[in-house]
This record gives sequence, structure tokens and C-alpha cells, in this order.
Amino acid sequence: MLISLLRRYLAPYKGFLALVVLFQLIGTLANLYLPSLNAKIIDDGVAKADIDFIWRTGGIMLVISLVQVVCTITAVYFGAKTAMAYGRDVRAGIFDKVLSFSAREVNHFGAPSLITRNTNDVQQVQMLVLMSCTMLVAAPITMVGGVIMALRENAGLAWLILVCVPVLAISIGLIVFRLGPLFRKMQERIDNVNRVLREQITGIRVVRAFVREPYEVDRFASANNDLTDIALRVGRLFALMFPVVMLIMNLSSAAVIWFGGHRIDAGTMQIGEMTAFLTYLIQILMSVMMATFLLMIAPRAAVSAERISDVLNTESSVVLPAQPVTSTSGEHGVVRFTDAEFTYPGADAPVLQDITFSTEPGKTTAVIGSTGAGKTTLISLIPRLFDRTGGSVTVDGVEVSEMDADLLWSKVGLVPQRPFLFSGTVASNLRYGDPDATDEELWHALRVAQAADFVAEMPGGLDAPISQGGTNVSGGQRQRLSIARALVKKPEIYVFDDSFSALDVTTDARLRAALHAETADAAVIIVGQRVSTIADADQIIVLEDGKIVGIGTHDQLLESSPTYAEIVDSQLSAEEALA
Repeated sequence: MLISLLRRYLAPYKGFLALVVLFQLIGTLANLYLPSLNAKIIDDGVAKADIDFIWRTGGIMLVISLVQVVCTITAVYFGAKTAMAYGRDVRAGIFDKVLSFSAREVNHFGAPSLITRNTNDVQQVQMLVLMSCTMLVAAPITMVGGVIMALRENAGLAWLILVCVPVLAISIGLIVFRLGPLFRKMQERIDNVNRVLREQITGIRVVRAFVREPYEVDRFASANNDLTDIALRVGRLFALMFPVVMLIMNLSSAAVIWFGGHRIDAGTMQIGEMTAFLTYLIQILMSVMMATFLLMIAPRAAVSAERISDVLNTESSVVLPAQPVTSTSGEHGVVRFTDAEFTYPGADAPVLQDITFSTEPGKTTAVIGSTGAGKTTLISLIPRLFDRTGGSVTVDGVEVSEMDADLLWSKVGLVPQRPFLFSGTVASNLRYGDPDATDEELWHALRVAQAADFVAEMPGGLDAPISQGGTNVSGGQRQRLSIARALVKKPEIYVFDDSFSALDVTTDARLRAALHAETADAAVIIVGQRVSTIADADQIIVLEDGKIVGIGTHDQLLESSPTYAEIVDSQLSAEEALA
């Protein structure tokens, strides 16, 4: 997963990566040559008191050092540029993919997990890319080149390299091996913390209404403590790593000085050679440490890459047509259901079955039924929030699954059951329906939606601020603003999913009267719970257990549908039912 994700999103930046490799190579080779020159100064310059040689060699070392600095800075610059661009592209890829998901896929992953995958998980992989660009090239070159250069100085101490490097690699490898499973648990527990926190913030009114603050504090503390426990275990392993590295490096240095001192005393090694050998050994061990540091980051990045790939590789259940219909002719605002069926994957029984009815412009179709009857699922089939699993659903004579998505959505104005407003202003939310709408068109939609009065009283009017989710306005005001947003769009088909439930009876009646005139040339589908909201509809569809058990006008259904009559009796008095 990690390799495929890197290959997929790093492909556009091969040029930058080539520059990183080139400058890292030059800088690393320069760094490897410096200890050898230093040894020559000690053995050939200082020992022989050759000042000119010292100045010449020192000047060469200074030039090489400058080259190394310039190459390192350039490599880090292009490496950081590549890593940041990579992170940007992956986040954009996840976002675009999530936008293509149907409600089924979004519910499968969950909003908190999708947010974590697009932030924290991307950051982990991005960090691996950055560290790889700054270390991955230098580490192997330093390891191989350091061994060659150390053997050139003195082959008699080569056995120290054969001992120290495997000891360091095995020690850090054991720690890294234990980190992998912990990183997976850490990402899952970050998901859990985000989920609990999101629930508590969005549901703060319910929490306070039921005086459940202590319970929620305990619930968050439990999720937080679970994350802390894993983080502490990871932290302990990290803390163990650096003392182990320093211990091995210090013991290695002491061993070089000890055994090198004996060789100097025996006349088989010079002081400069020992100094250079010690420097090369430290460079080799540092490169091993850098390589293992990458291995330490890699397990967490691999876990994050797997979670990211799960999103990117998930295909939406709503598949765009290969050859979409981009225009319709003849019918406008006509919706037909023919033996339509919808079944969730793995479900024993369909949620909807044998759904057959049609709507037309200038007519209002209402859908009513008990909770769980399938009303919201039914109207979700029209804009393809879900795809029917059987039968046919057409708009203007074209199967919705074969219609161009933009064309379909331009024809449908949906007001969802839970109205959602975006952070911004009243105007920016209303222009979500039509970005080119004028202020007069916005006020007209607000007047029809019975929202003009309270918007006019808000500071700024159309420019009044709206917080995320519309939490700074009441539930009824959110519903009316959502209805106004749909009206600004001027679609051919209006779909109201229980969009009047938060309105009082008087406002509901005024709104429906205004809507009747505004939507005279459009088809209107209303999902309602209150009989008073749907009683004047041209046809009423009664759902029960996902099936149509009655269809007709209010008066017809009172006589022919026991289910509808039962709903009416439960809501209205005998006089209202007869009216």
C-alpha cells in the first residue's frame, strides 16, 4: 500500500527527486572525503611541520565544506518542496474521492475517520517522504562509502565495523519491530478520540439537556487515556532507542581509540589514520541510525498509507455512466418510479420494493409513513444519493443512472431532513443554489420561505454571519434558509424531506401557500410526518415496510387505506379528518 501510494502521487515530481538525489550524492561524497584530508593534515602536515601543505589542504577542505553545505541545503529545499506538494496532492485526492462517495460509503468510514485520514494519516506519510528525501540517499552512500574509505585508512580495524554495525542495526531493528503494531493502534485511537469529540461538540445541547456532562467527561477521558497509554508505550520505545544508539557509538569510539592506540604504538598505524577511521566509523553508525530512523517512521507511515488507500480504492456505489446523457427533450420535471427496489449490501430484505408512481410539473406528491418505512431512502434515489438495486427511476424520461451527474443535480432541488448550513453568511449559503443570483432574487426566495423577517433583523441582513452547521440560528430558521437555498436554484423538481417539521402550524401554512405559487411549473415531492402538511397534495403515497400500501388524494386514502386512516386518526381530531 505504501509503495503504491508513493508511486502514484510522487510521479509528477520525478524532476525534483532527481535533483534531490544528485545534490545528496555530491554532498555525501564531499562529506566522505573530508576525514581523509584531515588525516593527511595530521600525518603529513603537522608531523612534518609543512605549513604550506596545511594551508593548501585546509583550503581544499574549506571549498569541499562549502560545496557540501550548498548541496545539502539545495537537496533539503527540493526534498521539502516535494514532500509538501505530495501531501497537498494526497489530501486533494482523498477529498475528491470522498465527494464521489454515496451516503453508504460515507457512513461506512464515518466522518471522524475520514477527517483523520485526510489530516493525521497524510501527515505521517508526508513526513516519511520528507525524511526519505533528506536521509534515504545519504544513508546507504555513507554506509558503503564509509566502509571503503575506512578500509583505505587502515584495514586492520575492519573487524570493528563488522561488529558495531550489526549490533546497532539489530538493536534498533528490535525496537522498530515492536513499534509497528503500536502505531496501528495509535491511529485507531486517534479516530476514536475524534469521534467522541465530534459527537460531544455537535450534541452539546442534548448533553446539557440531559445533564450528562459527567458521563461525557468520563467517556472522553476513557478515549483520551487509551490514546495516551499507546502514546506512552511508543514514547518509551523512542526513549530507549537513543540511549542504545549513543551507548553503541560511544563503545565503538572507545574501541577504535583502544585498539588504534595499540596499533599506533606498534607503528602499524598513524594518528591521522586513526582519527579518520574513527570519523568514518561514526559516519557509518550515524547512517545506520538514520536508516533505522526511517524504518522507525515507516511502520506508522505504512499503517497510515493503508488507511488512505482504503479510501482511495473504495469505489462509490453510485457509479458515473461511461456515456452519460447530457440533455433531455420533451419531458421536464417528470419523475417515474417503476418497480424500483433498494437493498443494502448484505441485508436480508430490501428497504424498498415494488415502488411504482410518477410525478409531473405543477403537481405535488407527498410521501408519508411510519418511522423506518423508507421515505428518505425513496427520495434519495432521485438525486442518486443511493442507486436503486432493482427496477427503474427516471427523470424526464432518462434513467438517472445514465444521466450526466451535473444535469441531474441541476434539475433537482433537495432540502434534506437535517438542514445544514455552511460557515459564511446568509447570502453565501443561499448562493450555494445559484452563485450568480442577485440580492433581489435572494430576498424573493427568503420571502417565499418565510425567512425574510428574521434575516432582515439579523445584523448585516444578507451579510449576517452563519456559523458552521448553522448553529447560531434556530432549527426552524435553518429549515427556512435551506428551503430558500433550494428556491434560489429554481430546479424543475423540488424534493422536501420532512423539511417543515420544525415550523409552527401558522408558518407551515403560510410557507406551503407561498410555495404553491412559486413551484407552479415544477414537480414537488414532499416527505412529511404531519398530515396537515400533506393533506392538500395532488397525490399521497403511503409507505409501510418499504412498500406502497396506498396512493391517492387525502379523501380517497381516508376511505381506501387503513394505514393512512390510522395515521390521520392519530394526529387529527374527528372534525379535522372530515374537513
